[in-house]
Amino acid sequence: MTDAAATLRGKASQEMRVNEKFAVVTGASSGIGRELARVFARNGFDLLITAENQEIHNTPAEIAQADTDIQAVQADLAKYEGVEKLWQAVQTVGRPLDAIAINAGVGVGGRFVETDLEEELNLIQLNVTSSVHLAKLAVREMVSRGSGKILFTSSIAGTMPAPLEAVYGASKAFVLFFSKSLGYELKDNGITVTALQPGPTDTDFFRRAGMEDTKLGTEGKYTNDPAAVAQQGFDAMMEGKDHIYSSSMKTKMQGELGRFIPEAVKADMHRKQAEPNEAEPKTGTEG
Repeated sequence: MTDAAATLRGKASQEMRVNEKFAVVTGASSGIGRELARVFARNGFDLLITAENQEIHNTPAEIAQADTDIQAVQADLAKYEGVEKLWQAVQTVGRPLDAIAINAGVGVGGRFVETDLEEELNLIQLNVTSSVHLAKLAVREMVSRGSGKILFTSSIAGTMPAPLEAVYGASKAFVLFFSKSLGYELKDNGITVTALQPGPTDTDFFRRAGMEDTKLGTEGKYTNDPAAVAQQGFDAMMEGKDHIYSSSMKTKMQGELGRFIPEAVKADMHRKQAEPNEAEPKTGTEG
């Protein structure tokens, strides 16, 4: 189904279900993003979902719930035009935006001296620039109504130096503190902002980032299930929490105890977890 056809179907459905909640989820074709979309749908939200790949058009059928309208828009949010395309689709739906999960992200693993510059600049465009761009549009719409909920997908990696994922870790630190700062600014406007901070999660992230032969990419990722991460993130957002470490107890302990561990110790711990057996940097989409 084309984006235009999906939009027309959504407008027709809107006439029948004008009282239902409406949300946007980015990076929703796989992993945490797809599970977030599933949780939103299960909780009575109509959805506009997006990702850069063709698989996003299969997602509505995979997560469909009775009486829930799910529209898919294929857009590359690493580009300014992609964010504008998504927002145009939101405006075409013509409904108040009750919630948005800004989840799309990408990772690059390897030593900074060896990793590809273009891949890392693309990472910054997607993880950082598009998050700010989309948040600006969503916040202005929400402030005009005096209500709304925003969920950013950060990472436990955003709380520590991240050798061998230097640009990725820095991007997630940006998302974390941007989320917390924005939440403080908006606390009197009826809007809540939540940062979701998962640990290594069982998605395609490590394969796509060329990190399957690391501890993070083998035993580490199995400590967090994407469905559990998504559920905990959704619950925290609905409760108005400013952040949540998810989903395993190990991740929660790592997040809480990390506040008391020296930066140099955390950096060494991360390096050991991210050290590849055969360093060959690649890029990986998360979420």
